[in-house]
Amino acid sequence: MKYTNLGQTDLNVSRICMGCMGFGSASAGQHSWTLDEEHSREIIRRGLELGVNFYDTAIAYQSGTSEQYVGRALRDLARRDEVVVATKFLPRTAEDIEAGISGQEHIRRMIDKSLQNLGMDYVDLYIYHMWDWNTPLYDIMEGLNEIVRAGKTRYIGISNCFAWQLAKANALAQREGFAQFVSIQSHYNLIFREEERDMAVLCKEDGIAMTPYSALASGRLARLPGEISKRAEEDAYAKFKYDATKEQDDVIIRRVAEIAEKRGVTMTEVSLAWLLTKVTAPVVGATKLHHIEGAVKALDLELSDEETAYLEEPYVPHPLAGVMAQNRPQH
Repeated sequence: MKYTNLGQTDLNVSRICMGCMGFGSASAGQHSWTLDEEHSREIIRRGLELGVNFYDTAIAYQSGTSEQYVGRALRDLARRDEVVVATKFLPRTAEDIEAGISGQEHIRRMIDKSLQNLGMDYVDLYIYHMWDWNTPLYDIMEGLNEIVRAGKTRYIGISNCFAWQLAKANALAQREGFAQFVSIQSHYNLIFREEERDMAVLCKEDGIAMTPYSALASGRLARLPGEISKRAEEDAYAKFKYDATKEQDDVIIRRVAEIAEKRGVTMTEVSLAWLLTKVTAPVVGATKLHHIEGAVKALDLELSDEETAYLEEPYVPHPLAGVMAQNRPQH
């Protein structure tokens, strides 16, 4: 395993972050392919054996059962100071707003519930899961600063936002003496590279860590076009993100397969080896042991400049997809 600091923090994280969206009771969430607690624990154990110390979950994953599974496994299998735990909170609901719950109170409620689910006194990184268009930014940043000061999280991060939003939030925090966002978890992989326009430049300039999700494009970058996994077959959200650009993406995916065959490695290793040159630690979901094993192997693969150029050359601009396409202000 290789390790690095998360942005400008003192958090020393594995270069692979285990994404835990696949853990949790299927009956409690919207996905039928999630793992029960026994199988989730097996994958977490294997991750720890391989040196993975960075685990990412969210209160939204399977109604908090992902947090519960992750928390119990890490408490049993690792010392708290040996792992870096990240979780996320969603914006206020319409019911919250109607009830007069402020942004600050919402964040306090969310972190307390997540800590209860995890069975922990604090998390290392608390992530604003998506932009809340109905809550003043000041309230969000003040609420997050309060929980940092209370010791409930060491640092804060953000997910699913535009570069201008991250810059605006951190400028406000700097002006007010609040905690600033140290990381961005956004949609970025070899077939969706829109973050390179502004976000990657901002992060490099300001020392903000990039920990992208969908590192393998919901499995599309790990297998040849037409080879369908159970998740790809059933996951309507993944189809929403990628089906519209399938033809142009398949050109890149076939090049991944070509290089993998020449180098005697898997497509997963090639796809992640490329991403690892761009970001701090990709969030890699794992629902089988070979998922995390393949991800860790990618750390040993170094692509040549020619191979990198060959993979990047066919890319064409993509429209907004996924959360960023859905979570827009209502006019």
